Amino acid sequence: MSLKKNKKPRVSSASRKLIALATMVALTASLPAAAFADKSVNSSVASGSPSTPATTTSTSGSATADPAQPASSEGVEVAEAAITKAKAVELARKYLAIPDGYTLQSSRLSTDLQENGLYIVWNLSFVNKINGKVKGSINAGLDGTTGELLSYYSSIDNPNAKPSYPPKVNREKASEVALAFLNNVAPGYVKQVELDAYVGVGAKPPLSGQVIHSLRYDRIVNGVPYVQNYIDFEIDGEGHIVSYQLNWERVVSFEKAKAGFTLDEAIAKISASAKPALSYIVPYQSKTRKPVLVYNMPPLAISAVTGNPIDSQQVKQTETQLSAKPSGTKPVAGKEALTKEQASAKVEAAFGLPDNAKLSSADFSEYANDNGKARASWQLSYTIDADKKEGRSIWAEVDAWTGEVRSYSAYNASSRTGLGVTYDQAKATALKVLQNRVPWLADQYYLVEGDTSRYEGKKPEEIGEYYFGAVRKVHGAVAEGDSLQVSVNAFDGTVTSYWSYSEGYEYPAQAPTVIGDSKAITAWMDFYRVELTYQSNYSYYWNGDPIPVEKYKTLIAAGEAKPSELEAKGEAKLVYRLVPRYVLDQSVTLDAQTGKWINTEDGTAASLERPLATDIDGHWAQRELDLMVAYKALDLKDGKVNPNAVITRGEMIKMLVLAMNQGSQPPMYAADEKATASFGDVTSNSQYFAYVEAALGQQLIDIGDGTFDPDGKVDREEMAELIVRALGFNALAEHNGLFKVTFKDAAKTKQQGQAAIAVGLGIMSLQNGYFLPERQVTRAEAAAAFFRFLQARADLQEAPLRN
Repeated sequence: MSLKKNKKPRVSSASRKLIALATMVALTASLPAAAFADKSVNSSVASGSPSTPATTTSTSGSATADPAQPASSEGVEVAEAAITKAKAVELARKYLAIPDGYTLQSSRLSTDLQENGLYIVWNLSFVNKINGKVKGSINAGLDGTTGELLSYYSSIDNPNAKPSYPPKVNREKASEVALAFLNNVAPGYVKQVELDAYVGVGAKPPLSGQVIHSLRYDRIVNGVPYVQNYIDFEIDGEGHIVSYQLNWERVVSFEKAKAGFTLDEAIAKISASAKPALSYIVPYQSKTRKPVLVYNMPPLAISAVTGNPIDSQQVKQTETQLSAKPSGTKPVAGKEALTKEQASAKVEAAFGLPDNAKLSSADFSEYANDNGKARASWQLSYTIDADKKEGRSIWAEVDAWTGEVRSYSAYNASSRTGLGVTYDQAKATALKVLQNRVPWLADQYYLVEGDTSRYEGKKPEEIGEYYFGAVRKVHGAVAEGDSLQVSVNAFDGTVTSYWSYSEGYEYPAQAPTVIGDSKAITAWMDFYRVELTYQSNYSYYWNGDPIPVEKYKTLIAAGEAKPSELEAKGEAKLVYRLVPRYVLDQSVTLDAQTGKWINTEDGTAASLERPLATDIDGHWAQRELDLMVAYKALDLKDGKVNPNAVITRGEMIKMLVLAMNQGSQPPMYAADEKATASFGDVTSNSQYFAYVEAALGQQLIDIGDGTFDPDGKVDREEMAELIVRALGFNALAEHNGLFKVTFKDAAKTKQQGQAAIAVGLGIMSLQNGYFLPERQVTRAEAAAAFFRFLQARADLQEAPLRN
């Protein structure tokens, strides 16, 4: 076996102390720290001040504006910023107790258009440099109007720091740290929030061993959580605040009525109104790449006062079937590919070409689509009036075997003058085009229409083009991989574009037997939980007059209205709504035929709950085994991981590949089921195929005699070699003379250099001075060794050459 060093930079796990919050006992002086060195402040989602504003005077003096000019602005008048750059820097230093060694590296005044209004934000970045190198950074976002702290993130580059495990601070203590910080920086919020019992609970621990507590404090109104407003914290295992972010609406009114029924009654009402939808999906990482019929059920909400469903779809959509039955036959591939002239004739027949259109280029290409099928096409380009400056052109793609025109686009080729065509006229044109393009599927495609009022009362130059889309339904189930689009010129009604997306998947001729809506609803209701909360909707005004949200955004973007002339008013209704019950690291859906949960990416069986081993409580390697089980690097059997069982070669390679990729499946996981296997005893249908092939492809293992022996046992000497190859030191290890080998059974150890490196780095250990090269490795020992390997690899990658 062999491994190759993974050069992907590791997330820094540092000992960080930047802001005094509390001693751990008094919880009044602790310094926030960074967990992810590449994370940046995103103040665009942090906004506003509470309904009872948290003033800055209690912690940082007056927040009144200084007369100095702000540095810059983006799309709004800079005079709107009440807080100057100097004042923002002063407030940031007071809020965060920024050490003197940190200097302001950059500042930016930006505007943020959110659903609940326009915000002006100061984005400040402070850095600490030592010998010209950035060793720490602090990023803060402050409200440009009130001076309030909206967001904060810090990081320190300290590769020698080790994660604290077990963490010195558990979730309960981390909550106390968060509230102490909030009470110091923005005390007006403390009595308005409560810790969310779900956010941050049940997430997988990072393989690095670093513990980060994710805490969310929801805004509480009338004793009910308003989960659209919240304050987020990230706190590491040492009790240091990694990040802080405020999301709080400035002006919103709340429904005063109380819930008219209980939670259990709400569950019954939601279940009764639920409408699961059938659709075909194609898991893109599956080996078969075949459509799978599934049930989906989006989260629902009902009024907590009346019990009536709340329609989350603001714009109603209507569907028009192209035809009640097929109106033609599917094009059949010829014995030979079309010539470019024949392909051009297909475009002419489908859409018509101007008399002065000239074929300027024709490219032929062959490829395999996502379904693995061979395809060939002509890409044809035409110029029109080449001697003029308008740059008019047409482009089309034609299936070189069947003659089907897959896409067509006319750039500047249609008229920009004329009386114009109505929406209904354009719709009729679109329907005709779609019917003619896919006549053999005309009964399966449906034209989808949204809000057509946006075209009302507008001139052709204001409309430009009408856009239409169509979805395919097979036995009433949406085929998510197939769709059509067409656009029509608003001046003369000509087609300006056509686009067809289909990978040619085969769907069943007869509708499959499914579990039915009732069982699907039961399953999805287990996936969700029901919560009582407020849900807001916004109305927009210009100088007191109501306007649609699109107009509101246009006025802001175009600078046609001053921010002071615009107003967003929110009204929050009391609702019961569905929210996911589980913290998942994969996207799942319900197989409509089996009633089982599957992974939407690869189609394999999925579990809603994180796997937990039942046989490792109190085990010396419980932490490491928990991690490997969580990342599915070790499989459970009847809920047991069997920590003392000897690990097999297949299991070890799977553990290695997943551990090195932070739990992600290798790229070859989606290999075709007919893919050629490199080893005779690990075929494409083996559970280890993807991992073994990925390891071989990266030269982590050797082909040898063409057999891998996935069920063979692994001894300590083999594991040492595997680890050293993974670190990239195997060539060095072959020079045995470089190492002072002191273990007592060195004479029995063939790979002395590898064993010396593994022991020297603390990844493996001696027992009474013996390496025991021939002793077989248990699953627990492998899990512990690979966890130490990850730490050692990170330290070796991050260690600086000099300070």
